[in-house]
Amino acid sequence: MLKYAVRRLLYMIPLLIGISFIAFAILHLAPGDFTSAMSRDPTVSKALIAQIRHEYGLDLPWYRQYMLWLWNALHLNFGYSFSYRTPVVVLIWQRMGNTLILALSSLILSWGLAVPLGVWAAVRKNSFVDKFIGLTAFAGVSIPSFFLALLALLLAEKTGLFPVGGMRSPQAFFFSPLHRVTDVLWHLFLPMCVLAAGGLAGVIRQMRGGLLDTLSDTYIQAARARGLSERAVIWKHAFRNAINPIITLFGLSLAGLLSGSAIVESVMAWPGLGKLILDAVLARDLYLVMGSFVMGAALLLLGNLFADIALVFLDPRIRME
Repeated sequence: MLKYAVRRLLYMIPLLIGISFIAFAILHLAPGDFTSAMSRDPTVSKALIAQIRHEYGLDLPWYRQYMLWLWNALHLNFGYSFSYRTPVVVLIWQRMGNTLILALSSLILSWGLAVPLGVWAAVRKNSFVDKFIGLTAFAGVSIPSFFLALLALLLAEKTGLFPVGGMRSPQAFFFSPLHRVTDVLWHLFLPMCVLAAGGLAGVIRQMRGGLLDTLSDTYIQAARARGLSERAVIWKHAFRNAINPIITLFGLSLAGLLSGSAIVESVMAWPGLGKLILDAVLARDLYLVMGSFVMGAALLLLGNLFADIALVFLDPRIRME
């Protein structure tokens, strides 16, 4: 297992380099760069713009810019943010924790609800419960996350039960440590629920379909014929096989949460990596976009690796292979 994990980690290096090359090329397809907005300002001289472009290597061909960026990135130097005037690594480190808090809490909430609800819907096939859960899942898939975020802000504004955006209260600096934690959790609740809604629907449908397919297998009929209780048949035999395709979705779910968090963070003013990437794209902050993009791709690959390792521990057939 250790050799497998190390081999997969080594494969990630050329894959990340290829992803970064494609992203860098696509970013340069759009006309202009960060200094384009400065050139429209009559108070900024052309000499200053030329100096800035030369200082950051923006006057070089795009492939030479990429090679320079890649060499620095291999030394964990992802460049300098034009907008924030701060090293990219510092900005990503500051925002990554906030995004992970939101994404992981949403992941725990969505999976913690979706798996038992999917099992319940499969066991009660074609009942009112099954139809209600299916309708709820369909609504979760259909409603865009930005619309749910706007509804959540409206709820917070009308009821006053939750804060309208942000991660902390303005006076949080004066709170006790325990009060600071509860304050963050208070601000986290609505963004977490909004981000979890989309993932909840997909996992419910996958869990229900997988369990229904498993319950029709012959070994399940044999287990029932041996006199096992329905609870043991479902949770001890059927569930362990039906959960395998769901575990595979875990890595993709992490990437989906990171991409979806950009919208939720922007609407609900959560200071995370998604909002940072969106602001960087709008500002044409090249190195900040690249650093954030590579970090997101690395998290996707690590999520897939974690899902594969979990499958090995859950399924003895994969261990034997």
